[in-house]
Amino acid sequence: MAGHDGPTLSTRTTVRYALGSLGTGGFSTLPGLVLIYYLTDTLGIAALAAGAVVTLAKVWDVVIDPVIGGLSDRALMVRGSRRGPMILGVIGLPVAFLATFSVPAGLPPLPAMVWVLIAFVLAATCFSLFQVPYIALPAELTPSYSARTHLLTWRVVVLTAAILLFGGGGPEIRGLFANPYLGYFVMALASALVLFIGTAVTMTIVPTSGMSGLLDSGHRPVPHASNPPLLEHYRSSWRALKDSQPFRALLATFVIQGLTTGLMLATAQFVARWILDDEGAVTLLFICLIGPALLVAPVWKTVAGRWGKERAFTFASALFLTANLCSIPLVWAPGYWIVAPIIVAGAAYAGMQTLPLAMLPDVIAVDARTSPDRAGVFGGVWTAGETGGMALGSTVLTVVLALTGYVESTAGVTVVQPDSAVLGIALSFSVVPAALMILSLVVLGRYRLRKEDVEHA
Repeated sequence: MAGHDGPTLSTRTTVRYALGSLGTGGFSTLPGLVLIYYLTDTLGIAALAAGAVVTLAKVWDVVIDPVIGGLSDRALMVRGSRRGPMILGVIGLPVAFLATFSVPAGLPPLPAMVWVLIAFVLAATCFSLFQVPYIALPAELTPSYSARTHLLTWRVVVLTAAILLFGGGGPEIRGLFANPYLGYFVMALASALVLFIGTAVTMTIVPTSGMSGLLDSGHRPVPHASNPPLLEHYRSSWRALKDSQPFRALLATFVIQGLTTGLMLATAQFVARWILDDEGAVTLLFICLIGPALLVAPVWKTVAGRWGKERAFTFASALFLTANLCSIPLVWAPGYWIVAPIIVAGAAYAGMQTLPLAMLPDVIAVDARTSPDRAGVFGGVWTAGETGGMALGSTVLTVVLALTGYVESTAGVTVVQPDSAVLGIALSFSVVPAALMILSLVVLGRYRLRKEDVEHA
């Protein structure tokens, strides 16, 4: 059976599945890091308008993800494979991503904003066509509680490497060119190639017929299955949320933490430029955050094996909160000392990615006891929540920037930011994330699924 080796997974399957996170990491990281800055400081778009562009694209993402999840489940039911939607995403994502950062020089702010909005919405749609089925695959590749942790651990290793590659390398490529328009274009072109390679490799392990673990349990393709109405996809998503308390708790925690990391990600470029007074320092901030995560990710697998995934996830979240609290002096004492708490946050971030992603297939497996054939629905709701949380992070930043008087500019124009705007940037990188992490820990305390429940399923 392709990609399934009983309780364990082949190295080939693990590696090729993990490489799909080049797409996840790249698309989630680079726009989150530079898109707001590109809109405000190159295209001359006001902060609130720039935030609206990103938010509208992500709202669209949230709207379509449950539909894509339902279509993915139907493709599995009818054809025995989720490949169809994924292929569309693999082909369309690099093209739309490149278009997002290809606004012609000299285009006025309003048409430039419309250009970016259309291109980014298309990119978000193509990303969802790949990502939603991708998230559903682990529950089908193996029935093993431990094997899923192993699979998702290596996925997160690649994910953190991708975040480092795109978050650190993207701005460096941009900085090689005096013309910012050309710099963003070349950055996007290189990124689009990596996105295509990672997602295309993962396609090679997606079953081409009814070969998944869930189908082998007796759920065979139904060639003449009817196509459900559009609203039925949303009803299915609501039922999944209503039926599964562990899913609600896990998703809410992940969304809040996605908002937290999305806010910090979007703020990093502004911290580098206006607090550290070095636009290129964003690369250092990224290395300090993602480097430890890349090294520590396998450690969280060991911690989860000893303590259980949910306890390990709680510890990782508490460690990230500690780093946020230690960053608060940035408000009155700016300096490169900030890299120390960022390194701690990086080590915690690896666990905050590995563990909930390893817990999600367990939730799906337990749910399948009573409601089979809706792994794609879970994947769609999860992706909607994840992208929505990340988008809200950028939205919160733009609201803070607008309220504190941030001054936007076009390429080549030098401006001076008021002290209030610099304060808003510092708060967005420390105090606000700390408050959000406290809330996420309260929500995580409601997750009740344990290892024995999964093994019984």
